[in-house]
Amino acid sequence: MMPEETKPGDAAEAQSSAAPDAALAAKDEEIRVLIDRLKRLQAEFDNYRKRILRDVAAIEERTSDREILAFLPLYDNLERAFSVYAKDAIVEDFVSGVERIFGQFAQILEQKGVLRIPTVGERFDPARHEALLSIHSAEERNVILEEFSPGYMRADRMLQPSKVSVSQGPAPKGEEET
Repeated sequence: MMPEETKPGDAAEAQSSAAPDAALAAKDEEIRVLIDRLKRLQAEFDNYRKRILRDVAAIEERTSDREILAFLPLYDNLERAFSVYAKDAIVEDFVSGVERIFGQFAQILEQKGVLRIPTVGERFDPARHEALLSIHSAEERNVILEEFSPGYMRADRMLQPSKVSVSQGPAPKGEEET
């Protein structure tokens, strides 16, 4: 057997084929590092999202607790008023106590920035009022005639619309009731 002869081009060819293999291996390593980094970032983001959800839930719970604490004195005073009424049955004292509790309640709503929406005699506004009834009257069209249930706003946000009846204006001549 004859020893294989190596030609000068064979060494260069071996080096050039090794270079793409090395470059390919380097790219594979770079891809692996980037994928690992992406997985870590994804896990960190998932943990961040879960932590934020827990924090928001905790804030909502504390806010709810604070609101309940504002109304507990009202509950306690109502309980006292009913127990005193059950024992003494003095209607005037009971009514006086409930009126004071009502004043306390109005004060809490005012402190919270809750405002009652004006209704009777005002122009109907569908953003603030809910028309339950529309009737002919001596008032001009779209004037609120009666409030069935009050509405409330807080900081220019609707909490509950007022439920009202609205004027359709005077009845046409042929439709007047006798």
